[in-house]
Amino acid sequence: MTKPAPLAKEDRRLVRLTKICLALPETTRDLHGSHAGFLVRKKTFAYFLNDHHGDGIVAVTCKVLPGDNKALATAQPERFYMPAYIGPRGWVALRLDVGEVDWDEVAEPDHSVGESRFITLGLCRTLRSSPIAQGRSARQVRQAVPRRHESRPGEDRQSKAKPRTSHPVS
Repeated sequence: MTKPAPLAKEDRRLVRLTKICLALPETTRDLHGSHAGFLVRKKTFAYFLNDHHGDGIVAVTCKVLPGDNKALATAQPERFYMPAYIGPRGWVALRLDVGEVDWDEVAEPDHSVGESRFITLGLCRTLRSSPIAQGRSARQVRQAVPRRHESRPGEDRQSKAKPRTSHPVS
């Protein structure tokens, strides 16, 4: 009688990401071999990819605000890239296989998987470019980032509004 092969140990980065994602309300994990999807209300907001299509990269992919995926990949190509197929649809990948991963940044509720979850639910709380694109962590800019209803210092909200035109009443 032969012993069954021991179960493969889960990747430590997947274990860490799973802990972060499952701490968010209503989150479930869908495991597919060496890949995992994280869902909220049956909608995927993050993927863990390990050697996806033989690319040799380990990464977490998340939804981001429009334009942030290109900004992140351009500003920090050693950390971020546009994932195949889903990149053009508003996703970005953070490499987990190079350098030291700032897991606190990944877990921030306003960034990474937390922000992706809000975008997926249609509840995104901010309309600004990610501070990560400028090479700063979320903690460094928490106080400086305006929310949707606030204006930036020196910015006049009225100046961006289109001038009203009156139409003659017939």
